[in-house]
Amino acid sequence: MPKTQSELLAAAESLLPELKQRSQEIDDLRQLPDDLARRLSEFGFYHIIGPPQTGGHGQPTRVLCELVERLATANGSTAWCVFIGATSQLNAGSVAPSQRAAMSAPGTVISGVFAPSGTARFESRDGAAGYVVNGHWKWGSSSRNADWICGALREVDAAGDAVTTADAVTRVIFRPDDLEMPDNWHTSGLRGTGSGDYLAHDRWLPAERFGTGTRAGDLVDEPIYRFPLYATLSTPCGAIALGMARACVDEVIALAKEKTPQGSRRTLAQRPILHHDVASMDTKLRAARALLYESIDAVWHAIERREPTVEDRLSIRTANVHAMRTGVEVIDRMYSIVGGSSIWADSCLQRHFRDVHTASQHMMVADSVMELAGRVLLGLDDAAPGL
Repeated sequence: MPKTQSELLAAAESLLPELKQRSQEIDDLRQLPDDLARRLSEFGFYHIIGPPQTGGHGQPTRVLCELVERLATANGSTAWCVFIGATSQLNAGSVAPSQRAAMSAPGTVISGVFAPSGTARFESRDGAAGYVVNGHWKWGSSSRNADWICGALREVDAAGDAVTTADAVTRVIFRPDDLEMPDNWHTSGLRGTGSGDYLAHDRWLPAERFGTGTRAGDLVDEPIYRFPLYATLSTPCGAIALGMARACVDEVIALAKEKTPQGSRRTLAQRPILHHDVASMDTKLRAARALLYESIDAVWHAIERREPTVEDRLSIRTANVHAMRTGVEVIDRMYSIVGGSSIWADSCLQRHFRDVHTASQHMMVADSVMELAGRVLLGLDDAAPGL
């Protein structure tokens, strides 16, 4: 049965103490421990926004953002893997019913990359329809734990030219043993996401593993498929930054009451500069969070009546970039203001500092988003498909 919003968020809350305790283990493994990845799936996190027709819980984008925001207060890598898994499950909307069923099985872990980094060429073998796949997908978060790994691609003909018909395939669903997965995820932040590359070399797969577009005809009216795709793929980034920033503010407040800086007789909590900075950063954080969720809610309700507009997409994407930038600013200030206490391995300040700066490099929160939004605001682009 589909899980409710309260059930999903309560499950996330119950995990927070364990995620904090296992954060070093997660970083050291450079992927999620498999037992943790399985429980995230059993809790329903990877299927949170998929509609019931694909085995999902049918929750709106806002609930996914709230979920990963909470998880991120304890561990950014875990939140990131849930974000990627949940959005990747949307690929089930375009594949054959048998493949949908396999991807929705209890305990199933899903990952994927939406950038079209491969090709598929039609070829029948032993009377069965299928495609030969070649590709190199980067930033494959959660793929080291996944049962099913999605990859966006382009269909090509025998000459290697792009197939442009409406039924051209645009995505494939892999099993891990279909792929080469080099051990190349060695990073400063988000270490536990296992976001390494995966490659396919002349791999033939049956047609049921391939899909066109993002949704089949029976899903055309489902809100999650009408909501702007790039908004769904991007807003969890900002929510994760907000969650990590909130944890850092809370950490500084707790630490300031106990720490007496060297050479001082007063605790850090008695310093006026800390009073100012904590209040300022808290205010910025609350404002950025309000704007992000207000934008998500406004568009979600609007699509009940009409198709999303370029203004809808602009409002969400810019609010999301603002959330990420605010998260970085808040974490940077909290990291600095407590001095040397922030550098130790058991401090969430150093981990969130590393993780948020890695997350901020994601293409969905890049400067190019604001440049494109500015073109729309100046009347230079009335379509902006990249938003």
